[in-house]
Amino acid sequence: MSVFQLLWRNMMHRKTLSLLTIVSIAITIALLLVLLQVRAGIEHGAEKGYGPFELTLGSKGSSTQLVLNTYYRVGTPAQNIPQQVLHEVLKESEVAHAYAMTAGDSYQGYPIVGMDAAYFYTRYGDQTMKAGGMYAKTGEAVIGSHVASQLGLRVGDTFHGNHGLVNSGSHSFDNPTNEKSGSDSGSEASSNDQHQETHSEQQAEAAEEAGSEHSNESDESHHDHEHFEYRIVGILPTLGTADDRAVFTTLDYAWHVHGITHEEDKMITAILVQPKSLLGAQTIKNKFNQRADVQAVYTSKAVADVINVVDRGTELVQFVSLLCVLLAAITLLLSLTSVVTERKKDVGLMRLIGKSRMYVWTILIGEGLFLTGIGAMFGLFLGHLATSFSASSILEWSGVHVDALRVAPGEIQLVLGALIVGFLASIGPAWKVYRVDPLQLFRS
Repeated sequence: MSVFQLLWRNMMHRKTLSLLTIVSIAITIALLLVLLQVRAGIEHGAEKGYGPFELTLGSKGSSTQLVLNTYYRVGTPAQNIPQQVLHEVLKESEVAHAYAMTAGDSYQGYPIVGMDAAYFYTRYGDQTMKAGGMYAKTGEAVIGSHVASQLGLRVGDTFHGNHGLVNSGSHSFDNPTNEKSGSDSGSEASSNDQHQETHSEQQAEAAEEAGSEHSNESDESHHDHEHFEYRIVGILPTLGTADDRAVFTTLDYAWHVHGITHEEDKMITAILVQPKSLLGAQTIKNKFNQRADVQAVYTSKAVADVINVVDRGTELVQFVSLLCVLLAAITLLLSLTSVVTERKKDVGLMRLIGKSRMYVWTILIGEGLFLTGIGAMFGLFLGHLATSFSASSILEWSGVHVDALRVAPGEIQLVLGALIVGFLASIGPAWKVYRVDPLQLFRS
């Protein structure tokens, strides 16, 4: 009987215990692999997520919010800045490329981004569109590959945008609430004297009037969006960035939606700057940070700050994963220890018939490695499968691409580490079996 056949027979002899051991190892490997895949996606997104745009300009406030919304389409846009800032940036001799961005609207929850079409060539090079072509006129739009697959949109389809990041044209962030407040004031006043009741009614009427005005403004905004139609002229290839989950159109879309015609009233959300050199980036940053209404930030630094926050969050997950590793090792140890008495007779017989020490040790250690290896293979399969199913949700939530088909950094080391743990867990029970004198064993 070969070593493999003997190991298989031993494992099948106690199916339930072997299955529990394999499952515990597989779950541990799968959890660790998903963690590695997500971390690899975050690091890849940090390297590729903002392309060549080392500087980002926007309104004063959180630099992290500015960068996350500009490049990862996460969160709401910051306040706008005058378009005149773009003209000043383009005059700088140290600027290689600069593109303004307008944002704040969406379609079915996916952000609508106004951007010069040249942005795509600067960031991604000369890539072929998945379908159709690039937008050229106001009202034309191209959509990311993820948007196209999730919403089933095709070239030639038309749609109307929404104000804010909402999923329906009938809703927006501008919901009147004062009317309810006025009603509450009226009901409360009904239990008081006539003077208080009259005063409360006056407050309610004022609140209702204010709420009506606010509602009218919201209705006007909704009306503007309903009358501005987008037509899809192209679908972007899969870019591996958050741009896959966005709708792109001309920079001036927001001005047309809201009827802005005067140059001094035209606002933009952010400016993406590719400097010619690091020294030039420092010069541009210092100059525009002197303005009271604009901040210029190093994109890489803001992304690094986000990664540091994520790293602190993953420490807890890593701790839980290490506990899983410990539990898997204990399960394997208990599994092998539980059959020590049975293995003593088998090993004693093998030694009496002249089997070599290497053969005996291979059987004893091999059983633990065999169980660990099977668990590791199932764990790798489950980990990649779980990553594949969750990749879309991760992209929707964070703008980070996770490639389930890619071998994550540390994946091979993960398998080797599992085998080492299995080897160490097998040594104790194996030594306990091997050290028994076979003659004494059979005499007893």
